[in-house]
Amino acid sequence: MSDPDVFVSPVKAEAWYSYGIDKTLHRLTTAPHRGLAEKTVMERRRTYGLNEITTIAGRNNWQILLDQFTNVMLLMLIGVAIISGALDLISLRLGEETMEGFPFKDTIAIFAIVILNGLLGYFQESRAEKALAALKKMASPKVQVLRDGDRQEIKAASLVPGDIILLEAGSQLCADGQLIEAANLLIRESALTGEAQPVEKNASNTGLPLDTPLGDRQNMVFSGTEVVQGRGKVVVTNTGMATELGKIAQMLQAVAPEPTPLQKRMENLAGVLVSGSLLLVTLVIILGVWQSGWGELRQLVETSLSMAVAVVPEGLPAVITVTLALGTQRMIKRHALIRKLPAVETLGSVNVICSDKTGTLTQNKMVVREVLTNGDRLSIGGEGYQPQGNIIHLSDGEQRATSGPWPPALQLLCLNAILCNDSELNYNPGEMEWQVIGDPTEGALLVLAKKFGFDQAQLRPSFMRRGEFPFSSERKRMGVIVEVPAEGESPLANLLGILENLALTPGPYLIFSKGSPELLLPHCGQIHTADHCVPLNFQHQEQILSDNNLMASRGLRVLGFACKSLAQIPSTPDLIAAEDNLVWLGMVGMLDAPRPEVRLAVEKSLAAGIRTVMITGDHPLTALAIAKDLGINQAGDRFLTGQTLEQLQQSDLEAQVEEVSVFARVSPEHKLRIVKAFQARNRFVAMTGDGVNDAPALKQADIGIAMGITGTDVSKEASDMVLLDDNFATIVAAAEEGRVVYNNIRSFIKYILGSNVGEVITIASAPLLGLSAVPLTPLQILWMNLVTDGLPALALAMEPGEPNIMKRRPFSPQESIFSRGLGAYIIRIGLVFAVVTITLMVWAYHSADLAGAPDSWKTMVFTTLCIAQMGHAIAVRSNHRLTIEMNPLTNPYLWGAVIVTTILQLCLVYFEPLRNFFGTDWLSPQQLLVCFGFSSLMFVWVELEKLLARFIK
Repeated sequence: MSDPDVFVSPVKAEAWYSYGIDKTLHRLTTAPHRGLAEKTVMERRRTYGLNEITTIAGRNNWQILLDQFTNVMLLMLIGVAIISGALDLISLRLGEETMEGFPFKDTIAIFAIVILNGLLGYFQESRAEKALAALKKMASPKVQVLRDGDRQEIKAASLVPGDIILLEAGSQLCADGQLIEAANLLIRESALTGEAQPVEKNASNTGLPLDTPLGDRQNMVFSGTEVVQGRGKVVVTNTGMATELGKIAQMLQAVAPEPTPLQKRMENLAGVLVSGSLLLVTLVIILGVWQSGWGELRQLVETSLSMAVAVVPEGLPAVITVTLALGTQRMIKRHALIRKLPAVETLGSVNVICSDKTGTLTQNKMVVREVLTNGDRLSIGGEGYQPQGNIIHLSDGEQRATSGPWPPALQLLCLNAILCNDSELNYNPGEMEWQVIGDPTEGALLVLAKKFGFDQAQLRPSFMRRGEFPFSSERKRMGVIVEVPAEGESPLANLLGILENLALTPGPYLIFSKGSPELLLPHCGQIHTADHCVPLNFQHQEQILSDNNLMASRGLRVLGFACKSLAQIPSTPDLIAAEDNLVWLGMVGMLDAPRPEVRLAVEKSLAAGIRTVMITGDHPLTALAIAKDLGINQAGDRFLTGQTLEQLQQSDLEAQVEEVSVFARVSPEHKLRIVKAFQARNRFVAMTGDGVNDAPALKQADIGIAMGITGTDVSKEASDMVLLDDNFATIVAAAEEGRVVYNNIRSFIKYILGSNVGEVITIASAPLLGLSAVPLTPLQILWMNLVTDGLPALALAMEPGEPNIMKRRPFSPQESIFSRGLGAYIIRIGLVFAVVTITLMVWAYHSADLAGAPDSWKTMVFTTLCIAQMGHAIAVRSNHRLTIEMNPLTNPYLWGAVIVTTILQLCLVYFEPLRNFFGTDWLSPQQLLVCFGFSSLMFVWVELEKLLARFIK
């Protein structure tokens, strides 16, 4: 052994698990009984740094806030506010009265809108990324180490490669290392590998093969895991970002956030609106100057300002945010928690769902489906832990219901299932369901026994446990010794007769064993036939193993059962030998039963054009059985194992991924490759995960979905959505809500922009028609865009989904917001708005002088545009159904918004303080009736379009 005080820099990225412990200690120049010297620790800390997860600096809050004002629509509004303020300043310098003595009101109002929109975007984006913070938290406890031969407690950040760590039950691992010593050591690695059961760890001086998966490296321990049982001594091999946890942090930081489809569409919309506005403004000024000369430039500029404000839907960001927030509330009711607001709409574009099996597609409740004793095969019905279910006899090619009496071997198998068992089955009256305390596999055996009429509460007190053969990874079986109750005291009727029938000499004790059939069978010497026991011969063994393989091929987990009688409890040295010459009782096949609602959810997702892919660490046969049962694995679909995937180049995986419906024996790090492969095929992917290692894949996926019950904090922070019930059906329900949200967003966009186009054309036409003034001021346009458009648009966001929303394929995430006729509708409705309003404007302009109110025509134009929008909002609820065909009570919010907005508009005309502030005129009843008459034409036109569409079809 080298002197531990002599620093030899270990080679980075070494496969330490492939070395024997002596070689590892030699390469790290450390001594297992002394540890490192303080001098060596200081040198290594300078080389390797602190044992911490480091992060790349992101944007600070000020940068996030300033980025909000780089939006092209907000920049245009800022320009409009500055020019408007300059015009007001010029008016003040010239001594002109500005807007009834209230200067800069347009500038103030526009800047207020800009600031509000900027703050809204800031609060949406400023939620700091917490996934890396959660990783740091996992790696920050204190640890017990050996240094200079002394046991010390130090901060985890102080660890360096070569340190010797001492482990005991409850210890948190905070660095990667190789075991020097291990005594009954079990470590929970579920957060890192996804495996639910604690892993047995052993020190080894031979090393493991280079291709050993992370979850099978039994001579290694990893940062972020926890000691469940036993003790150990570990030499630190990697710290900080070189640990497996650090590699996950690097992958998390390497995944660049992509804008969601909605964000891309809004950017595209902003570009179209601003470029269209600038083009129209330029055209109006050029035509106006050409027609009227430079003397009218100021009026043309004022007209242009109004047009620019009219083009920008100032209320749209707020309406979209509220719509998404309402979507999150509806999703919470369906057990889906949305962490990132844009994900609400993004869910509607998902066309591939990559789902874990255990607990998501299945109940995470093992259920016995088949019992096989020599000569009898029984099918067991029922769901979950409910101890009810039909029992069907399957022998001789027949199927018949049966209810006993049960054969002796079957009765002892049920007794074995209860007594060789450390779990409990209890009824919870509060939740009105049966629950298992302990291992789900053992819980399934208790449920099975109760279905046959054997109750743990009655039997366990009578059969006292006197010895135990604990389960281990080598033995793969468990055994117990129980005391047989005296004759007449047993709750099991005719126990003596049962034992005699099985040729078991009645004794004061019984051994019950259960475990893997392949490993339990060699310890059996007899088997029960029709009415007695016979020696277990080669043919019997072959038949049992054949039945075992057949059950396993159908995805069942198989356990064998055996027993024998004892005259006395063996001494400790003879304890294991006492398990030999057992009587074979039979086998049971169990599986983690699919959730009943998942079959319907998979069928619903297929009808909606959403493909479901199972990703599991389970055995391929088990995964395929569940996938076929649920309809995930269709005819012609393939499956891939993690071992095969490991050998594939990424391009090969991309070529095959469309044909694969099941990925089995897959480690969490493979998920990232699978997501990227689907995305390379232009698929929009939702990915589920619960472990730390799932975090990069969750972040890479278009929608990352974490488990709310079993998920780690890291996976939740990296996700877009959290399943509160860990249920696959919830994902499909959330996708449906996403489609409803996107449909509603399209509805209110066409509602808002249709009127905006009408406003712009109306304003642009005024100087071209020779009218003396601009019909609408920027302040009035802001009122229309925020209130008249905003309140009904919010109500449209409450519209329930169409009945056929999950009977069509998802729309492409790359589609423009103007696709599928929306752009044509906006232009067409905008032209109708303009024709109706311009016709009214020309008539009102020439009749205003006769009415003695020369500026009242402006108020009539303003009022007509606002009221026409109310009719448009009512008609736009459906693209196909007439308003009279729709139930008005399905969206009462819309009717309330229409009534409130109409009253507010009338207040601007008839309430003097508001009339003075907004620059409106009092309208006579006749003028108001004319406004309502022209406004109603908008509603009539949209309804006539629906009738025409029906006629054409």
